[in-house]
Amino acid sequence: MNDAFHDVAHLGHVELLTPEFEKSLWFFTELLAMEEVARDGDSAYLHAWDDYEHHTIKLTASPTSGVGKVALRASNEKALQRRVAAIEASGHGIGWHDGEPGIGRTYSFVDPDGHPMDIYFDSEWYVPSENSRPALKNQASRFPGTGVNVRRLDHVNFLAADVTLNGTFAAKTLGGKPTEQIRLNSGKLGAQWFTFTNKSYDLVYSEDWTGSNGRLHHIAFATDTREDILKAADIFLENGIHIESGPHKHAIQQTFFLYVYEPGGNRIEFCNSGARMILAPDWKTIEWTEADRAKGQAWGMKTIETFHTHGTPPVAVPTH
Repeated sequence: MNDAFHDVAHLGHVELLTPEFEKSLWFFTELLAMEEVARDGDSAYLHAWDDYEHHTIKLTASPTSGVGKVALRASNEKALQRRVAAIEASGHGIGWHDGEPGIGRTYSFVDPDGHPMDIYFDSEWYVPSENSRPALKNQASRFPGTGVNVRRLDHVNFLAADVTLNGTFAAKTLGGKPTEQIRLNSGKLGAQWFTFTNKSYDLVYSEDWTGSNGRLHHIAFATDTREDILKAADIFLENGIHIESGPHKHAIQQTFFLYVYEPGGNRIEFCNSGARMILAPDWKTIEWTEADRAKGQAWGMKTIETFHTHGTPPVAVPTH
């Protein structure tokens, strides 16, 4: 049993970089029905309707696409101090700084691949305006009833040059539990899925076929139902958004999914895991082989080539 498990409460928020700021802002606010709650320089802070925290996405204008930072909320102040001590002992710490809007004192670090990350505990809860006040007091804000209606941030999938190295960091330093993984014929890990809670996964590391460091595969938003994802596909079709893959069902983690590229080039997933959770305290990591993966997704659809080659920021893709 990992003694550090649950020191991280959940994935807090993500800073997403975009070279098409206005178009990306339109995508998140008009199509996904997220609310802009603050603006600071070149960044807009966006809130998914049932996120209890101040913001879900920090969208930042940038010369290129990719992820700026991924922020984790600790379970309490003592858990925060334990994880900071572990991060500093690993040699990947950067230091403390004042948090962004709605977030208290924050510690910055990088994983072994160079992805910038934050961890914090003090957090300002979202306060709805009169226009966004919900009918039910146990809901963060009013259900938008328009567009895709994404409920919350679900997970982040990082591309990494070395999955094992980063997976060890996620487990030993951050306290993540690996729930599923892919073992390649060479013996090395091709991908690994981690949970910090009873969700099936919160953070994923996938092998970057380009050998690059610090890139993003995708961020994912949770929907209430599979039907929401089918509706999302129609919304994206009508609005000229590139649908990369789905709607379909993953074999790994059994997630019903849809992948699109937002206007800035970042891959966005919309996912629904149904009632699937990891409740067993002694869960044994499920391992998939290359032969398993060659069978395709749950219903036989093969994984498309761009799923292995597209990442942000973009880099030259080697020919095999």
